[in-house]
Amino acid sequence: MNEQTLRKLEFHKVKEQVAHFTLSPAGLQLAEAMRPSGDYTRVAAWLRETEEAANLLAGGASIPLSAMEGIDPFLSLLGKGRIYNEQELEQLGVWLSSVYQMKRYMNAKRQQAPTIAGYADSMNDCPDLREQLNTCIRFGMLTDEASPDLSYIRRQTHIVEDQIGKRMAGAMGKYKSSLQEAVISKRSGRFVLSVKRELRKNVPGTVLDESASGQTLFIEPVEVAEMQLELHQWKAAEERERTIVLSRLSDEAEKYSSELKTNVQAMAIFDFIIARGKYARSCGGVRVGLSEKPIVSLVEARHPLLGESCVPLNVELGLKWNQLMITGPNTGGKTVTLKTMGLLVIMNQCGLLVPAAPESVLGMYAHVEADVGDGQSLEQSLSTFSSHISVLKDMLRLAAGKSLLLLDELAAGTDPSEGIALSIAVLEQLKRQGAKLAATTHFNEIKTFASRTEGCQNGRMAFDPDTLRPLYRLEIGEAGDSHAFAIARRFGIPETVMARAEELLSFKGGSETYLEIPAANNGDINSQITDNDGARQESRETTGKADLPADSPGGKTRAYAKGDVVWIYPLKRAGVVFKETDERGNLIVQVQGQKLKFNHKRVKPYIAKEKLYPGESYDLDIVFESKENRKARHLMNRKHAEGVEIIIKPDERS
Repeated sequence: MNEQTLRKLEFHKVKEQVAHFTLSPAGLQLAEAMRPSGDYTRVAAWLRETEEAANLLAGGASIPLSAMEGIDPFLSLLGKGRIYNEQELEQLGVWLSSVYQMKRYMNAKRQQAPTIAGYADSMNDCPDLREQLNTCIRFGMLTDEASPDLSYIRRQTHIVEDQIGKRMAGAMGKYKSSLQEAVISKRSGRFVLSVKRELRKNVPGTVLDESASGQTLFIEPVEVAEMQLELHQWKAAEERERTIVLSRLSDEAEKYSSELKTNVQAMAIFDFIIARGKYARSCGGVRVGLSEKPIVSLVEARHPLLGESCVPLNVELGLKWNQLMITGPNTGGKTVTLKTMGLLVIMNQCGLLVPAAPESVLGMYAHVEADVGDGQSLEQSLSTFSSHISVLKDMLRLAAGKSLLLLDELAAGTDPSEGIALSIAVLEQLKRQGAKLAATTHFNEIKTFASRTEGCQNGRMAFDPDTLRPLYRLEIGEAGDSHAFAIARRFGIPETVMARAEELLSFKGGSETYLEIPAANNGDINSQITDNDGARQESRETTGKADLPADSPGGKTRAYAKGDVVWIYPLKRAGVVFKETDERGNLIVQVQGQKLKFNHKRVKPYIAKEKLYPGESYDLDIVFESKENRKARHLMNRKHAEGVEIIIKPDERS
């Protein structure tokens, strides 16, 4: 299943929603890597997992998943001799506690969720390591219980600090008249008094610092100098013991390297499975029947991205017929029907529960190919028809009994008669190859083919002729009409235009339609063509042979004015003339916001500017310039605007 098909069916949006429900980076990676499988056993196991997860969530369970914060960097450094700090080891301890809770939870839910509960058996909460970490580290610091030596050192440190505090209080009272302020502060980890510079000799001791103004000296009184040295020694001893304890705990974590990595994988799988269960509950997904045969039997199915607002779909393919031709009006839901079928098949083969009735059945497909949307691309020089043909070529190459093919707008984008003939030939070939196919079309010939061909079936999107609104309901067994006239009237096309359209349309035999074109010379079509050609020849003569190529005898370059609309042969679309024809016969045309250069031979007149704009004074900058540039130009015309600029490329200067 190629990435282009998955994107056309909007599977990437489903993956994004599943990924949103994950908690851990590892679980997110699994969600982003989700792909459909063609293995029946694997898909069945995935569906059991998702169903069990959804059932656990439906029971109001609070599943003890872990976000695994900081665990990936921790594991990446295992085996490299690193001594971890308190914060890293505390995160490991918290995570091992969540592993322990997950094992307990899954053991308690073994009857309700036997498949996913079994995955907890591979997890090891490393009880010895977990107990050591929880005992030795609390609130990001080593506890006194981390080692007897650490506890003894900290007690001695507290005793010395208390003694220093008492002596500093005495010194502060003794030298009160010499102090800048009666407070005890610290400099370089030592207790000091703030003494006035001019009274420095009144306070014996060591100057450790001075204020920014130089008027205050921070002096360590001689009374506490020896005790502060002792305190420094105890602090150094504490740091050495801290390193010893952290090294011991880091070595202990190294012993469980394999178990820790297995725990990460298992927790990521739990995270991914629970995310699938959460997504199933969010879209109303259920576990439908799974068949090894390539079939689609959907009952009350809904597109997961449209939610409860969409009309449920009932559709069948691969049981009584292998090809389904879906007809009906535009905006009637034909394309949504194709997308729903394809997306639900892919979701099912990814282990996701689908929004449909439980009696629905989805089979296994090796290939799902979709041609939805016109696929037109200016960059790749692809027209709508070229895009269809490119996809058809791949479908014919890959089509087999386990292929699901979805074709939107058969025979579109080219001459109808040739497109219909080609489409029917393709349908016949795909039928011989055994592929399962659903397609949409407006052409009666394809509807007739489906009604007369064994293994093919027509379906129509229901339409209310009274309200002129589509009902978005698929009805199997009947071909539908496009209702083009009814829809045109609903959207406000003038009645004079509609009356003329109905006048031109004739019905022959109640089924086939053709346009009744007014004929010249008593209906002689050949005479009409001759007369039309003669009129064109006369036009050339009266216009100075303006239609002749510039390099032909008597020919001259056709002139176009800024604002004229021309038809561009290479692009097969219209554009607006931005820069008039130059001496080389080149002009610049704006097409979809881009300004492109073409030779006058590559374009033809389409709509004169006089028919488009109110008068000669009409400001064409509205057509060619961006809203931002127009605002900037208006501002610059009124006053000097600092930093405001308009950049125009050389070819865009009119």
